[in-house]
Amino acid sequence: MPVVYDINDSSAIVKKVINIILVALLGIVVLGIIFGSFGIVGAGERGILLRFGAVTGNIKQEGLYFKIPFIERVVKMDIKIQKEEATAQAASKDLQNVSAKLALNYHLSGDKVGILYQNIGTDYSTRIIDPAIQESVKAVTARYTAEELITKRQEVKDSVKVLLAERLGKEYIITDEVSITSFNFSSSFEQAIEAKVTAEQNALAARNKLEQVKYEAEQRVAQAEAEARAIRLQSEAANNEKYISLKALEVQLKAVEKWNGKLPDQMIPGGTLPFLNLK
Repeated sequence: MPVVYDINDSSAIVKKVINIILVALLGIVVLGIIFGSFGIVGAGERGILLRFGAVTGNIKQEGLYFKIPFIERVVKMDIKIQKEEATAQAASKDLQNVSAKLALNYHLSGDKVGILYQNIGTDYSTRIIDPAIQESVKAVTARYTAEELITKRQEVKDSVKVLLAERLGKEYIITDEVSITSFNFSSSFEQAIEAKVTAEQNALAARNKLEQVKYEAEQRVAQAEAEARAIRLQSEAANNEKYISLKALEVQLKAVEKWNGKLPDQMIPGGTLPFLNLK
């Protein structure tokens, strides 16, 4: 016998399936509205509230935030300190080709990320930071000779930092620190520098040797002067002693010349005879 289907039962099943689908869709919409109504801004981030894609100026701080689903959305921007490295090609004051490798630490101004996003977007590293590094390095390098770039490295770094802070600050990007990790020059210049350093070291060694010889000569002169002074003092002492002896003899001679040849009539017991030196 043929199978007979009840049309009413089939339509009831279809209605049930449709109802289930509608309920599921409604549940999805409700869940989307619920979960799309809030979000979380992480530590070191700021959230830029957009309404129909336009910047509202409302900046969400760290933590939980609420928004209108399907109408508003939040773009998160990292305001923690970030690092950017770049290599810049430049020319020194004396027209030497220089390749400088630079590391920049920076962070975004938390209160101004909305303006930064509105003007530049999230690609600020490529559009703003890299060109600023190139321009700043070129501008500063042109003020110094190739040799000064080495001997005045700290001064060069500070000058680059000042220029970068000025350029990036206009876009609300704050410069924290700048480091010049290396300066590279042409091979011919590096050979010339090496030859100069070698010559300076040799000259310094020769100067030190000359100073040593001069010092030793001065020591010998000082020693000779001291010996001469000692000899002179000894000679003067001997002459003084001789003079004293001669003076004593002269006194005795004069006394003898004046003596009449008579001994004193009275003599102190235990006394000595005057004017007589038997030595």
